[in-house]
Amino acid sequence: MARTYILKRRAEQQAETRRRIVEAAVELHGSVGPARTTISMVAERAGVQRHTFYAHFPDERSLLMACSGMALERDPMPDAASLKTVKDRRERLRAGLGALYHWYERNAETTACVLRDMQTHAPTREIAELRYGPVMATYGEVLGAGLSARQRALLRLALGFSTWRILVREAGLNRSAAVAAMVQAVHGDEAKAPKTA
Repeated sequence: MARTYILKRRAEQQAETRRRIVEAAVELHGSVGPARTTISMVAERAGVQRHTFYAHFPDERSLLMACSGMALERDPMPDAASLKTVKDRRERLRAGLGALYHWYERNAETTACVLRDMQTHAPTREIAELRYGPVMATYGEVLGAGLSARQRALLRLALGFSTWRILVREAGLNRSAAVAAMVQAVHGDEAKAPKTA
């Protein structure tokens, strides 16, 4: 019985150590970015030795998977598939961009660091494409249903984090105004009568 207790306690301590390491890395990825985060920085912030770090994360990919998993568990990206029930294309786009732009607001610093590092850091690019690629593809599919090629190109622009950042952070629009501007850009002067996809 005592041995079972000791093993359970050891497993709990290992899980706690792993959690501290991942939380430290998530914080650093959101401030300096994944590419600029070193093992020494993570170990120091987590209060562990390098050998302890390596016991939990033998390579950079395993750490990036754990960090992105924790970040998305804490604040999942909004589900585009649920928008399929909204028949009016303008309203569907308004709802989808509203949810996505709200997520961008909450995750702006980390998203900016990840997108910057994706350009030059292959591991960050791989994990970001794995985690976010399918979500963004679903947004394109659901919100792009029934659109022309020109409208789909504008939709792609509307979905981008950089577009949100320019409209909200740089131009000073609030979220609703930014969404309205992009709905207008995508749908132009279409009749406002409800349209189905």
